Amino acid sequence: MVNPTIFQIVGYQNSGKTTLIKKLIRELAELGLTAVTIKHHGHGGKPDFQEGKDSYQHLQAGALATLVEGAGHLLLQSEKNKWSLEEKIQLLSFFKPNVILIEGHKPESFPKVVLIRNEEDLTLLDELDNIKVVFYWNQMDNNFESIKAFSIKDEAGPQWLALYLQRRSFD
Repeated sequence: MVNPTIFQIVGYQNSGKTTLIKKLIRELAELGLTAVTIKHHGHGGKPDFQEGKDSYQHLQAGALATLVEGAGHLLLQSEKNKWSLEEKIQLLSFFKPNVILIEGHKPESFPKVVLIRNEEDLTLLDELDNIKVVFYWNQMDNNFESIKAFSIKDEAGPQWLALYLQRRSFD
C-alpha cells in the first residue's frame, strides 16, 4: 500500500479552514488524487450524532464501535476515551487515499498551511512548525518573506497547494 501524503490545515475558528479544504479536495480530484479528512472537534463535548437510531443504541449498550452501510454510504461511530491522531490516520488509511487532510491538531508536526485572519493570528507563525504556506485574509505588515503566501481570495492558492500535494504524493 502506498503511504498517503499527510497535510494539516490549521487556523483559529472562522479562519476559512473548511472552505479551503473543500476547494483543495476539488483541486486534488481534478488532478486525479483522492483525499480523506480528519477534523478536530475542538469546541468541547462530543460531536453530534442521532439519538434514537439503532447505531446510537448499540453504542449506548456498550459497543466499542458501530458501522452502518446503505446504498454505498458508510457511517462509523465509536466511543472511546481518546483517539490519538495516529489512530485516526491508521483508520482512514484503509481507504487508500493519496492525501490525508487534517483540519486542526495545531501542535502536530506534519507539513501544514496556516490561515491568518487578523494580526493576532500571526502568533501561530512562531508557535507552529513545518509551515509550508500561509493563506491570509488581509495584507499585513508581515509580508511572509520566508513562507509561500496567498490571499484567501486568490484561486491560485488552492491550485498551488494541490500541485504541491501531488508532487509529494509521487515522491
